[in-house]
Amino acid sequence: MKSQAEIKYRRHPLVDLPDRQWPDRIIDQAPIWCSVDLRDGNQALAVPMNIDEKLEMFDLLVNCGFKQIEVGFPSASETEFNFIRRLIEENRIPDDVFLQVLVQCKQELIERTADSLIGAKNAIIHLYNSTNPEQREIVFGKSKEEIRDIAVQGTQWVKDQLPKLDGTHVQFEYSPESFSLTEVDYALEVCEAVAHVWQPAPEAPMIWNLPVTVEVSTPNVHADQIEWICRHMQERDSVIVSLHTHNDRGTGVACTELGLMAGAQRVEGTLFGNGERTGNLDIVTVALNMYSQGVDPQLDFSDIVRMRETYERCTRMTVHDRHPYSGDLVFTAFSGSHQDAINKGFKHYDRKQSQDPVWDVPYLPLDPQDIGRQYDSIIRINSQSGKGGVAYVLEEDFGYQLPKAMHPEVGRLVNQYADRTGDEVTATELLEIFQKTYIENRTPIALGSFHADTEVSEQGGQAAHCKATITFNGAEKNIEGFGNGPIDAFVHAIYPLVEGTAAGEFIILNFAQHSKGSGAKAVSVAYIHLATQQGIRTFGVGEDTNIGLASIKAVASALNRILAD
Repeated sequence: MKSQAEIKYRRHPLVDLPDRQWPDRIIDQAPIWCSVDLRDGNQALAVPMNIDEKLEMFDLLVNCGFKQIEVGFPSASETEFNFIRRLIEENRIPDDVFLQVLVQCKQELIERTADSLIGAKNAIIHLYNSTNPEQREIVFGKSKEEIRDIAVQGTQWVKDQLPKLDGTHVQFEYSPESFSLTEVDYALEVCEAVAHVWQPAPEAPMIWNLPVTVEVSTPNVHADQIEWICRHMQERDSVIVSLHTHNDRGTGVACTELGLMAGAQRVEGTLFGNGERTGNLDIVTVALNMYSQGVDPQLDFSDIVRMRETYERCTRMTVHDRHPYSGDLVFTAFSGSHQDAINKGFKHYDRKQSQDPVWDVPYLPLDPQDIGRQYDSIIRINSQSGKGGVAYVLEEDFGYQLPKAMHPEVGRLVNQYADRTGDEVTATELLEIFQKTYIENRTPIALGSFHADTEVSEQGGQAAHCKATITFNGAEKNIEGFGNGPIDAFVHAIYPLVEGTAAGEFIILNFAQHSKGSGAKAVSVAYIHLATQQGIRTFGVGEDTNIGLASIKAVASALNRILAD
């Protein structure tokens, strides 16, 4: 970039509001939501939705709980007009849903717009014109007074159309387009002039939509603009202040949240932020941000996977893997420390939720299950993953409850595999690594048969006696041993074979066992931790329907791990 920023660009003016109140406020209730997916979002598509796709999107929005939906620009094309007529004539609109239509301040366009709404139960006519200095001076070449008069005349033309909409509950919305670039005192002047013509009342308020058509400042400046307007308008209780933020600076969500704190009551946006340039406000993100703070957003995103599938198919857009809440990777963890924390967090939450339902799982601000996401994809394994995440997947997906001391050993194995492949390790690959390393490892020792019984000594104590057939380095061996139990007896039986090898005279440090599966498919899984005189420590795993054989296989597995190295 050229180092001329201080010459070529200028900072947007601040608002004189030294006693601003919004920083001390919180969002404690849902705003009025208005989806503009079918208008603002649709006009920004390389291939706009056809009528059938728009109908499917409309149904999706209704099912999500939107009560106000901007369905198009009916004066712009026959497709837009016919879509709105089809919604009305086919009775597709619930009684409590408002159709919103956009129109410029031109008489013939306003007349066509009113025609599109005949027979609707509820409608919002959304009138707009540009008010900022660049548009006034560069595009239109008009004075402030002339721009204000365009808005006033347009409002009167809308009012003149009301007789043809007899039986329709009509609400009026006015937008000073590019409000974010408009002097706040002038934006207020235009909105007040429009309100003077429309004559709203507390029981029949109008909407002042104050759009961030282009982001030009930090979100706090936008909040100051909204609070300044709210505090200086004449008939505050007769006006619903609405937000319509875009995302040019990447702060559309922040602008909206601070704008609500500043006094706005209504929000326009799209699912997943579709829209011109960098997009509109993402309503899903703002709503679920509220939800994660204990505020009911009055929208239902409990099946966000289906929502996303419908959106992507109808718009031909894609939701980014890192998109808040809805992206493929937002409920995953690659970092080992994150994986371990999530694993512990789930277990903690499961233990305490009956007494304390407050969600407190580390790294997950929201329970994925609340929006139809699944836990089985929360942990992802790669070369950066840690022992906790590997153990979590083995337990949650496959039922292996590894002893905690075994986690580092298995974690290293998986990390080494990921380093070699340079890729993410899938759950299936993880299982294959684990089973090949521990359960299917039969070299150089392969257990053929094993039998143990209990003998009573002359002193009255009990001891185990075992006989086993094994294959050792390709040769079949019959071995026999005594011990204080079947495992100890097998250890003593196999000592002579491994004497002089890396295993030498080994000892068992720990033993753990659990069942996996249920019914006829239940098996026992045993974990043995061995240590040699040379300081080698390793684990072995055995699996069998016979609980005793599982532990003997685990001893052989651990020895094979030592001898293979």
